[in-house]
Amino acid sequence: MRRTLVDVIRIPTKGPGDVSGLLQLIEAGKIEPASILAILGKTEGNGGVNDFTREYAVAALSGALAPYVGLPQHHVERKIAFVMSGGTEGVLSPHLTVFARRAISEGLSGGIAGKRLSIGIAQTREFMPEELGRGVQIQETANAVRLAMADAGIDDPQDVHFVQIKCPLLTSDRIEAAHARGESTVTTSAYGSMAYSRGASALGVASALGEVEGMIDDAEVLKNWNLFSSVASTSAGIELMHNVVIALGNSTSSASPFVIGHAVMRDAIDAAAVIGALESVGLWARDRPDPIVSGRLINIFAKAEASPDGNVRGCRHTMLEDTDISATRHARAAVGGLISGLAGTGAVYVSGGAEHQGPPGGGPVAAIARL
Repeated sequence: MRRTLVDVIRIPTKGPGDVSGLLQLIEAGKIEPASILAILGKTEGNGGVNDFTREYAVAALSGALAPYVGLPQHHVERKIAFVMSGGTEGVLSPHLTVFARRAISEGLSGGIAGKRLSIGIAQTREFMPEELGRGVQIQETANAVRLAMADAGIDDPQDVHFVQIKCPLLTSDRIEAAHARGESTVTTSAYGSMAYSRGASALGVASALGEVEGMIDDAEVLKNWNLFSSVASTSAGIELMHNVVIALGNSTSSASPFVIGHAVMRDAIDAAAVIGALESVGLWARDRPDPIVSGRLINIFAKAEASPDGNVRGCRHTMLEDTDISATRHARAAVGGLISGLAGTGAVYVSGGAEHQGPPGGGPVAAIARL
């Protein structure tokens, strides 16, 4: 059996173009550039269609890593999966989470037994604008999730605890190009297309993992909220036209010193679910004044969404009616504050827009801990 060693490091950033922390760790020999498989980041943009901090961050990272991996800058994204999530409202703090993986011999695994943190990546083909938010995106994503699971050495869908996807959105140019070819897009709203792309991608995860049975009809995207994945986290951006898939789970093929677990938040104030995710990786000690076990938490990953029915546990919220600040930003700040308070740090990964990612108004939450 192939054995891998997976490492994960969280790095604070001073801005979307800041790669100094990553380069310092590389120069210090703490990160081997050739082993970097994926980088997830939170950037301080608005998280909307015109959030160019995501593209800026990817360009900065690609440029910085190109000399180390021996590739032209525009080819680095073929080797490393970059997912930048815009929006650090409230106490959320911009940061990067770097995942590295290298093959090791059985003799170097230190006798580690059981299932440990494993990671796999895959990409879909490029999508046409008219395919976003529809069955084609769902099926292509499902295929890519299966490939990412295989890359991670994960056989059982129950061992998958978080699937992070970066997906495209529609712009006016992309919509116009489709119309010029006689094709119609799922929506003519660039902002609205983000939800469709996120939702279809999440349903692709649900299909691949057997969380939803049978074919999913186009008409069910953003309509049938009974269909969702408990581990999908999807983020739409202007910087690509394909889906990037990162599967995180536990596998016997990994000799990592880390483990991942997850829970599902039923709404934006579900502290019990966050604690459940922490407990699943042995991080929460209820009998301690400071229940987080010091030094073992690597990061928490979660989705946030304003409940579509306008209520949270019977209390009306106004996130969907605020014309000054989008509901996505409200939800990110609320969930980010809840998780940060429990984790003791604002450097957590909270992504907005949880369509078909957990139940309506809720979303998955996963934690990675050092054993």
